[in-house]
Amino acid sequence: MDISALFSELFSLSTLLFILLGSFVGLVMGALPGLGTMLAIVILLPITYVISPLGSILMLLSAYQSSEYGGSISAIILGIPGTPAAAATVLDGYALAKNESPGKAISYSLVASTIGGIFGGLVLIFLSKPLATFALHLSDPEFFLICIIGVIAVGMLSTKDKLKSLISVVIGLMLGTIGMDLFTGKMRFTLDRPELSDGINIVALMIGVFAFSEILSMLEEGPDKRHQFDKKSLKGGLTWKELKGVRKPITIGSVIGSVVGIFPGLGVAASSWFSYMAAKRFSKDKEKFGKGSPEGIAGPESANNATVGGSLVPLLSLGIPGSPAIAVVMGAFIIHGIQPGPLVFSSEKTLVYGIFYGFIITTIVMYLLGRLLTPLFVKAIVVPYSYLIPIIVLLLMVGIYSSKQLMFEIVLALVLGVACYVLKKLEFSLPSIVLAFVLGPIMEESLRRTLSISQGSYSIFFTRTYSVALLIVIAALIAVPLLKKGNLFKTKN
Repeated sequence: MDISALFSELFSLSTLLFILLGSFVGLVMGALPGLGTMLAIVILLPITYVISPLGSILMLLSAYQSSEYGGSISAIILGIPGTPAAAATVLDGYALAKNESPGKAISYSLVASTIGGIFGGLVLIFLSKPLATFALHLSDPEFFLICIIGVIAVGMLSTKDKLKSLISVVIGLMLGTIGMDLFTGKMRFTLDRPELSDGINIVALMIGVFAFSEILSMLEEGPDKRHQFDKKSLKGGLTWKELKGVRKPITIGSVIGSVVGIFPGLGVAASSWFSYMAAKRFSKDKEKFGKGSPEGIAGPESANNATVGGSLVPLLSLGIPGSPAIAVVMGAFIIHGIQPGPLVFSSEKTLVYGIFYGFIITTIVMYLLGRLLTPLFVKAIVVPYSYLIPIIVLLLMVGIYSSKQLMFEIVLALVLGVACYVLKKLEFSLPSIVLAFVLGPIMEESLRRTLSISQGSYSIFFTRTYSVALLIVIAALIAVPLLKKGNLFKTKN
């Protein structure tokens, strides 16, 4: 490998400009609810035909990275996640922005996203082959059990009423069953609406659950309501003491995000929720979660961007895209006649190492662009509701319609919004609904494939080493609350 040629191309003006373009498009698309990562990457894909393979791939990866951070901007400023992965950030990001300092909330997100991205890049550089080999030992039985762990853990998200939180999980799982059964081809719970054949659109669900329900709450407060902050609270930047305070959740999120990324199908939404729950579990100040905890921002935001690096591991090592977004990035390889997989390390060594080191550069560019542009977004929180709500609703409708070009999706999001507004008033857990919805289809498909392999026998879960280990974890998750409180469904007044 010619090191000088590699760094000459990597730091060429054209490559850096394409990375900057990808970062800008990703940041804007991620910040606008309903648009998100996939649209950012797909918009840029045609450009890859006329630029170098390395420039093409780094441009798409920079869009992926920045859109994951960009999703947190609207989550923090408006309480509306720009991407599904930013839904966990809403819980504490929006609360911290409203009650204390929007500038600090955004800064926690940006720093955590940057550190998570760099960590994911280092994992990509040093652990690609070992992690890919480990991932091959896990299959559908383990994926099912991992999802079970997630579902059990999400039932503990609610600090007020565990029973309502578990009911919320059931609602999310039920919503996840809507659509065509992938194994039999039969329609389930679609009410004879062909628009629901692919299930509930994740964009419509996220906007309905978080955006429209929040808008109804804003209307309830009155159109002339506005948040008042002093100029200092609108500025970003963190002190060394504040950074030290979130080092644990950033580390947890970075590790979980990188590991989850290597398992195709789990994705950034699952990794962000897993990281949020882990950050809460290991926090010394659990009671502050959901009320504006910086740890509740740092955990999921570091995981989001670490997952991007992790999802590249199976692509480069095995030729398997780790997420839908990485599948589009894989298209850039194919456009240039390159087949990802084990042979790419020998046949395209310069390109592979260019991606490794370029990934770190895309993260740094994301940070610099974020520092430059996000102060403009922060100012949106002080705009009166009478101006802010119409603009938000217009952007939301554009975002929903652009996802499938169907008016039905807008109606569906409105219906979900009203329903979730009522559920929120009744103190049910909206985050539990969303995470169960994300994990439900993965859990169902993994279980059914597992039972198909074992010819209906559940003994397969007790004969695989990793399955047994996960079963022990599940038993511990159930037993610990019972031993601590005597009753899992005990309600706090």
